[in-house]
Formats: sequence, C-alpha cells, structure tokens
Amino acid sequence: MIEKIDSVNAFDEWHKRDLFTVRILSLLKSYGCKYQFATFYKQVIDGKITAVLSKLDGDFTLALDSGFDNEELVHFFCVRGYNSILCSDDFLLSPRFEEGVVMSCTAKREPVLLNADVDEYPKLMDLFNFVDYEEQDFKAWYVDISHRVRHGTAKAYTLNVDGYTVSSGILSSIIDDYSILTAVRTDKEFRRMGYASALVSYICCDVKGIVYLMCDSESNERFYAKLGFETKEKWRIYK
Repeated sequence: MIEKIDSVNAFDEWHKRDLFTVRILSLLKSYGCKYQFATFYKQVIDGKITAVLSKLDGDFTLALDSGFDNEELVHFFCVRGYNSILCSDDFLLSPRFEEGVVMSCTAKREPVLLNADVDEYPKLMDLFNFVDYEEQDFKAWYVDISHRVRHGTAKAYTLNVDGYTVSSGILSSIIDDYSILTAVRTDKEFRRMGYASALVSYICCDVKGIVYLMCDSESNERFYAKLGFETKEKWRIYK
C-alpha cells in the first residue's frame, strides 16, 4: 500500500541513506508536511516500508528497499502523473529514460586553492547566472534554494580569483552527515587549471560524512574518481 505521510517522523524506520533517500529526507526537513507543492509517500508491505517518495511540484524522487512492489509503484505514478522520476535502475517504468552513475566520497583532501578564495555565501542571483541553468525559472529556484539554505539543508560555494567567480558548487541536499553535490561548473577560460578540483575538495572537507553526486558522462566520472569519489550505483530519470 502506498500512503501519503503527514508527519516528519513517518520515515524514522527507514534506515537507508543512499542519494535518493538523502534528497527525500532533506526535502522533508526543509518543508515538512504542510505544503501542497512538497508531498511525501511511503509504500508499506507486511508492515515494512519498502519505498519512500517525495514530490516537489511534479518531480518525484523514489528510494527503494528490498521487497518493493514495482507494479504498485507504476500504477501510482500513472494515476498521479509526473514531470520526472529520479530513482535507481531497480525501478522499471518504461523504456525511455536518462541514466548515469551515482558516486560518493568520504575522503577529506586538503584543497590547494591556487591564490583563490572560497565564498560560502555567494549572491544567489550571481550564482544562478554563473551556473547557467537552462530552462530553470530563477524565481522558483531562488525561493527553493534560499529556503533550504536558511534551514541548513543546502549550501552554496563559489571560488573566486581577484573577485571574479571561476568555479561553483552547491550542496543541494544536506541531512545529518550526508549531502549531495550539484552545479559544479568552471568558467571556460579557467578550465583545466585545477580550480574545480580545488573547490570540490574544499566542499568535501567542509562537511562531515558522505558526499554524493550524479555523473552523466565517463569524463566526469574519471574527474571525480581522481578526487576520491567511488561509483556506487546507477541513477535513472523517467520523464
């Protein structure tokens, strides 16, 4: 049975802490259960939680445990509708999807900042323009990320040389000793100079525990592997 939760404690029996769970629990900590645009569900079979889900607007994240009912989840999404579903490749919905690998890092390597400075509180409008989100609406992005930052479930970083931003990174989900790194970008003129490596290492040292990220290409996977990240599993997005 899949049921909507109405308490932030409803997932207390869920002990997994993979990338998908971190996204869900971070969102729950950020917004709770009082908003219609952020809702949460669990699948329960024989008294055990076998899947947890979050929906932010029309975008779902799905985390699975052993014994989950794939058919019931498919029916749930078909009835509810969705813009996207982020999950592991264990969930089978349709033959059309995007896919990549989840990587994680526990290494804390002292960064070499190369005469650059890290700004842990960059102006969000400048960061949005630097990252160059394609079709993302700035107002919606700003409201969400600023809310998360205020609640300690996200943190933004830029690496600056002489006041000019050369690289960026965002921990878009933070819960306990787990976080997810996104929006890693370096200005074209400053690539292959070690700035992204320095900033990623700095971010990993700035937080406790495990840092996750999603890679969608072999070149990115090789880059992060050099910084201590290990490939864990596959991510999949259905749209």
